[in-house]
Amino acid sequence: MKQLIIPALLALLIVGCSSTPNAPEQGGAPVEGRGAGVATVTAGGANGSNLPAILTDPKSILSKRSVYFDYDKYDVKSEYTELVTAHAKFLAGNRQFKMLVQGNTDDRGSREYNLALGQKRADAIKKMLTMLGAREEQVESVSLGEEKPKNEGANEAAWAQNRRGDMLYNGEF
Repeated sequence: MKQLIIPALLALLIVGCSSTPNAPEQGGAPVEGRGAGVATVTAGGANGSNLPAILTDPKSILSKRSVYFDYDKYDVKSEYTELVTAHAKFLAGNRQFKMLVQGNTDDRGSREYNLALGQKRADAIKKMLTMLGAREEQVESVSLGEEKPKNEGANEAAWAQNRRGDMLYNGEF
């Protein structure tokens, strides 16, 4: 009889120690915007993705995600200040969102050089975003070098499309 009780007690102990949630998981609490003119949103837009419509609406500046660079340069041109500022304000008002900045280059130059240049481009965008209000932990920068071209061509127009930094929100990477 003792031989049956010990295994039964061990089985009850194991079952009793396991845990399962009693209620379905709830999403995080909404985040309050603190700046003037900063809209806060929650993920789960009606557009079929987890992104809010403001990030995917072609009429919104936030739907634009690429910053283009001159040949062999990594400074953010003044023509992209408004774009980067809009994304920084969005991140500042919506702390639940994270961004991955991918630095890209054209295929001229060595692989090592292009990886380093792509990182400098991604870091330049990240620095600008954080200076304008995004938190450091919200933005990650990586280099893809020449590995993800927008245009496979071998002319100046194609190379210009490949010299860029792409800003992706969580759910897109």
